[in-house]
Amino acid sequence: MPLTHVSGGLPADGRQTVFDGRMPVAAGDLRVETHGIEPVPESNRYGGPGRLFTVWFAPNLTMTGVFTGTVGIALGLDFATALAAVVLGTVLGAVPTAYLGTWGSQTGAGQLPLARLAFGRAVTMPGILQWLSSVAWDALIGLFGGDALARLCGWPFWLGVLAMMLAQGALGVLGYEAIHRLQIVMTFVLAAAFALIAWRLLDGVHPVGAGTAHGADQAGAFVLTSTIALSLALSWAPYASDFSRYLPRTTSRPRMFWFTLLGLVVSFVAVQALGLLGASVLTDQTAAGVDKLLGGGVLGAFGLLAVALAALCSNAMNDYSGSLALQTVGVRIPRPAAAALAAVLGFPLVLWMHAADTTARFQNVLLFVGYWIPGFVAIVIVDWIARARARGGAAIDLAAETARPHSGWPPLLAFAVAFAAAVPFMDTSLYVGPVAAALHGADLSYYVAFLVALAVYAPLRLRRRPQD
Repeated sequence: MPLTHVSGGLPADGRQTVFDGRMPVAAGDLRVETHGIEPVPESNRYGGPGRLFTVWFAPNLTMTGVFTGTVGIALGLDFATALAAVVLGTVLGAVPTAYLGTWGSQTGAGQLPLARLAFGRAVTMPGILQWLSSVAWDALIGLFGGDALARLCGWPFWLGVLAMMLAQGALGVLGYEAIHRLQIVMTFVLAAAFALIAWRLLDGVHPVGAGTAHGADQAGAFVLTSTIALSLALSWAPYASDFSRYLPRTTSRPRMFWFTLLGLVVSFVAVQALGLLGASVLTDQTAAGVDKLLGGGVLGAFGLLAVALAALCSNAMNDYSGSLALQTVGVRIPRPAAAALAAVLGFPLVLWMHAADTTARFQNVLLFVGYWIPGFVAIVIVDWIARARARGGAAIDLAAETARPHSGWPPLLAFAVAFAAAVPFMDTSLYVGPVAAALHGADLSYYVAFLVALAVYAPLRLRRRPQD
């Protein structure tokens, strides 16, 4: 199922396939987007780069990010050092995500469909990983958001989760434009909500001025904190161009890059800084804990609503990108149905986690699965740059690029070797590699995976003929 340039959503022979269909025609067009992984034709492009700020800002204003921010203090860092680690890691993770996002306007294609340029038919491997990750994140975030909604409305837990999954599934079904419009509104709503939460939580709380970690332990804690922050920002990389593929080809790529980068960095640093500041009181990582910390009442209800809305923002994007990933691996299912499927599968998974009390274990599994992303990013970037140089500055012709067959073993080899090389450097509560242990907990796995993938794949890619 090659990616081809289409006109009005139809392939050249005029037959509509499960991978194309109805597209939004302008900002505010909230009809169901049935268009799948086929590239969006130039005639159907619209919008400006400014909307990339809101689409990458709102979904990160979650209590998950706040609680993640407490890690630096828990590891023994003082506030200033932990904040520096958060900023460094966030920027390092956001830069490749912002760069990948600029490919959407140039091609009209989503990120996993574009990965076929580098992986060929072997794109099935990252495609499956991305789809499974989107379902897993649905469940993890839906657990917290569903609990908040249930407490807010006085419902049983299962009903709160069901309502959350129905709402996010509906947004995933509506598609690209509905998600963009939601994030524009939620940028202002959630920014106000988290400002109030910060004011209430931090009343009388002072930042940690002196850490308990020193010497090599402090260095290890700094690296681990920065890697966790990096992993959050980089986790959006396989989604990046999904939310820029309707932008016109003439859209300024530097502006796209900076709006995406600012959206990611400002949101992630803000919520993690809040976690750093309030680490001493943020001990109950549940919706009930948020309600209690806010003192209940109107402010507590507002906090629970913000938690639920933040989960909705994030999971709608998971469902949308998951639908494109599922089509990319070859499953011939309409995009709206694929988006709904992710929400449907997430529901029993949330109930299983809640009943078995395995949330912490599942978070570790998600973190471990996320280690595949640095190698994936390195491979697709190397291939993209090699193709750009071969074109000599000419605009990309996606149909011509995808029509050239090439072997999938070099990217798969680099992908596997990069992941294997990263294992000794990993540091999670599920598994600690020997190198990470020797480095006092410093998790260098993301950096190692990226560099190893570059070292393995770049020579293999350069050996290919220019026309490949």
